Amino acid sequence: MRVSKEELVAVLAQFNPWWRGEAIADLPKWRRAAFRELHTWLTAPPAPRAVMLSGARQIGKTTLTLQAADALLRAGVPAANILYATFDHPILKLAGIDAVIDAWREREPRAEGPEYLLLDEAQFIRDWGTWVKHQVDFRKDRRIAFTGSAMPLVEADQESGVGRWHTIRLTTLSFYEYLQIKRLQLPELPKLRSLRDLFDWAPADFYRATDLGRDYVGHFHEYLLRGGFPQTAQVDSVTQAQRLLREDIIDKVLKRDMTALFGVRRVLDLEHTFLYLCLHDGGLLDMVDLCSNLEVKRPTAQHFIELLEATHLIYRLAPYGYGKDVLRARFKIYLADAAIAPAVMLKGKAILEDAAALGVATETAVFKHLFARYYPQNVRFSYWRGKREHEVDLVAEVGGELIPFEVKYRAQHTGARELKGLIELCQAKRIARGYVVTKSLDDFGPMQGLPVPTAESAPGATTSATQIMRIPAPLLCYWMGATELPGHAE
Repeated sequence: MRVSKEELVAVLAQFNPWWRGEAIADLPKWRRAAFRELHTWLTAPPAPRAVMLSGARQIGKTTLTLQAADALLRAGVPAANILYATFDHPILKLAGIDAVIDAWREREPRAEGPEYLLLDEAQFIRDWGTWVKHQVDFRKDRRIAFTGSAMPLVEADQESGVGRWHTIRLTTLSFYEYLQIKRLQLPELPKLRSLRDLFDWAPADFYRATDLGRDYVGHFHEYLLRGGFPQTAQVDSVTQAQRLLREDIIDKVLKRDMTALFGVRRVLDLEHTFLYLCLHDGGLLDMVDLCSNLEVKRPTAQHFIELLEATHLIYRLAPYGYGKDVLRARFKIYLADAAIAPAVMLKGKAILEDAAALGVATETAVFKHLFARYYPQNVRFSYWRGKREHEVDLVAEVGGELIPFEVKYRAQHTGARELKGLIELCQAKRIARGYVVTKSLDDFGPMQGLPVPTAESAPGATTSATQIMRIPAPLLCYWMGATELPGHAE
């Protein structure tokens, strides 16, 4: 649709105050861990590619993009060479990307040096994948960063973009980031380079961290209720935070984005599918039960689940293994944030009094933190099931090493008897170190009296026992968020 250049220029001028020599208003000084990676790809790209910020609605993609623009300006990049445009705006959406660039250049003649195109909600650009591919291939003078709440969108676009863009996937705020954004003054916990450091700690180190960690527990529970979206983290009450999460984020994805981007017509069936997943957060997906309860056909339900994953509302976790066994097995489903289920199901603060629900929320938070921490390393996440239905909640495969995590968020002391699945996996795969995520701070430290592998339990294994570390959930999530920042070892 034809839109006049005057209209386009007027809109673009609002979004680009630096063209008038003005600073970006209300820009937070604190930056997420992903900022450094985004800045590197804009200023000194490791390869000739665009960079895509992908993540759920209201997760902070726009703020991160504007912080990148601010950093470019502070580094001396001419204001005329930086364009920010959000294609969520109706005028820009109607005009199209080429008309937007023409209007930009009419308003701001190009200065010397590269051009920087910062494109928000790029999924609303017509044929965005083809356009980005063309720019990367033929406009070496342009550096492009684009965001999207539902990317990658279509398999064809993924294929056409192979090697053309680098993806930075944003999760919701970590517990560490949540504390930072709320500016809470808490006693400083010891720093870790990696979880492996804990195996070198002395007993006094665990006692000290336990004492310091007591101030974190209440905030961790509130974090589970509020969620890791910047908007929900900063409102006054938990009730208001959950309403914003439900109405401003979840409802807009289900009732707007799904229709606009994917042409979904059966919105009610889609919503029912999502509600079913909220009731089964952290559990194995039973497609037969889902289809029977919701009265939808399996291909339809499968399609809905794939769309919910594409819009970053859920994660799917396959069982550990390879080949046909994995293909035939059931997926495990995690919501994108622990606060989603309480908000959508109108549970309020009730999960704090429900041990099972609180355990599920904690497991979801733990998975999200581990995913965010190890995602840049192309980690493979899975769950494991062994003999007699023994199970391990999460298995991270990093650089050929298996790192298992079992979540036991309950008041009782966690001993070897409750960890049969974890012990079985560690012995079978000769895993040196495993982790148990606990509720009680007094559980913090290495487990003693673990069984030594035998020839029957682990053929060919050495006689040394696996080391298992118990870590309280608030401390694990804090450290996982803190070690996302640059300068930490793996």
